[in-house]
Amino acid sequence: MKSFFDQQFSPSNFSEIEKGDFDQCVFENCDFSDFNFSGYKFSESRFVNCNLSLAKLGDTAFRDVEFVECKMLGLHFEDCNDFGFSIDVKHSVLNHSSFYQVDLRKSKFKNVDFHECEFAEANLSKLILADCRFDHAHFERSILEAADFRSASGFSINPVDNSIKKSKFSRENISGLLDVFDINIE
Repeated sequence: MKSFFDQQFSPSNFSEIEKGDFDQCVFENCDFSDFNFSGYKFSESRFVNCNLSLAKLGDTAFRDVEFVECKMLGLHFEDCNDFGFSIDVKHSVLNHSSFYQVDLRKSKFKNVDFHECEFAEANLSKLILADCRFDHAHFERSILEAADFRSASGFSINPVDNSIKKSKFSRENISGLLDVFDINIE
C-alpha cells in the first residue's frame, strides 16, 4: 500500500489518490461522492470543502481527521476501523449518516447538521455538540453521559432509554427530553 505524507490534494491532482496511508495530508474541494475508501487510512489529515456523500467506509481509518465545510450525506461510520477513531467536524452536513455503536468520545462536532442520523448504541460521552442540529436523529441505548447539548437543537432523546447522567441541556432545548412523555410545554 502506498504512503502519502504532508501532501495537498485538489481537483487538479485528484486522480493521484489511490488506496494507501495518508498522514498529515490536506484534501481541498475534492468530490469523493460514491468513492470507495475501503481500506484507506487517514491520520492527522484535513478535508476542506469536500463532498464525501455516499462514500464507502469499509475498514477506513480516521485518526485525528478534520472535516471543515464538508458535505457528508449517507455515510456509515460503523463500517470504519474503530482503532483510534477520532474526527473533528466543523460547519458540515452529516445528514442521513449512521454512527451505530460508534465510540465518538474522542471526536468533536461544531455547527453540524445531523438530520435523520442514527446514534443507536453510540457513545457520545463528554462530547460538546456546539450549535449542532439533530432533527429526526435516532438515539436508542446511547451513552450520552456528561455530553453538552446546551447549544444543540432539534433532538428528541428518551431519558429512560438512553444514559444521560450529568449531561448538560439548556432551558430552551429541554423539551427534547420530554417528547416521549407526550407533554405540552407552554
